[in-house]
Amino acid sequence: MASKGKIVVVIIHYNTPGFLKGCLQSVVSQTYEDLDIIFIDNASPDRSGLDYMHAQFDGNPKLTIISNSDNKGYAKAANQGIKMAIGRGAEFVSIVNPDIIFTPDYFEKIIEKMKKNSRAASAIGKVYKYDFNNDKPTDIIDTTGLLAYKNRRVVDRGQGVIDEGKFNEDEEVFGVSGACPVYRIKALEDVKIWDEYFDEDFFMYKEDVDLSWRFLLYGWKNLYLPEAVAYHGRGTGTGKKLSILDIIESRGALSKFQKKLSFQNQLLMVKKNDLWSNFFKNFHKIFPVMILTPFYITFKEPYLWGSYLSYLKKLPRILRKRAVIMKNKKVTAKEMDKWFK
Repeated sequence: MASKGKIVVVIIHYNTPGFLKGCLQSVVSQTYEDLDIIFIDNASPDRSGLDYMHAQFDGNPKLTIISNSDNKGYAKAANQGIKMAIGRGAEFVSIVNPDIIFTPDYFEKIIEKMKKNSRAASAIGKVYKYDFNNDKPTDIIDTTGLLAYKNRRVVDRGQGVIDEGKFNEDEEVFGVSGACPVYRIKALEDVKIWDEYFDEDFFMYKEDVDLSWRFLLYGWKNLYLPEAVAYHGRGTGTGKKLSILDIIESRGALSKFQKKLSFQNQLLMVKKNDLWSNFFKNFHKIFPVMILTPFYITFKEPYLWGSYLSYLKKLPRILRKRAVIMKNKKVTAKEMDKWFK
């Protein structure tokens, strides 16, 4: 029987060995047969995860273990895995966090739908939060795809909400979370800039949003497919976090490292992808954020001024990438406008 299309699952690991057993077990138990695994350790200081992988999987022809000599960051390690997947003749690739647990038919169901939609660049299933403290799944949603607001804030749809059946239909979405997406190799090749699929200037954080935005600009589709189910070990607290006060409160759980990169990459992403007519149409929503942000940084998180300087240093390179995108985009500003809610 002809292959349905090889998928390579790339697991990027950094210092979270406790998640590996559950994640790997759920991947090797997939019903989709034409599946290989590439495990990339990004120079974890704790080597026990790498030791576990060698002890369990050395000699397995369908699993390759890579130990990077330095921490390349998420984006560069993902690109490393994608290039290896292409070398193996893959049609699809999934970039996976180690704190993901898949149901057995996750890839079977997603690839079946993607094969029927030739313009589907990416897809993700319904992802719930997993309570690793009590080792049990929950009915709290982690992501049902990405939602973009007119002020250019992008969030995981439904995150923190108990599933009551609201997200039960296949949908096109603004984008897919980087937790456990499936990407079509052909689409990645179409939107890559120079030698990068994920933007390596981002290092980590928001690179999934940036790629999703670029797919839309090039006329591809991002799908949410709820019949495919997975679980993610992100924090299990409920709450929508939609108001300004909720957002500020939720930032208390983030490290300075996370905040600095997220702030820098948000600026880079918008500068790189936004169309001028869309920007001016939504300016009434964007302007308050532009005005209030400097005051917030100065009085609450002054170290973020360093991120702004880092953004300015990266800006010339980002503008060159923007020029490539604007030259090759396939959609109009009117077509993009519908994605900003």
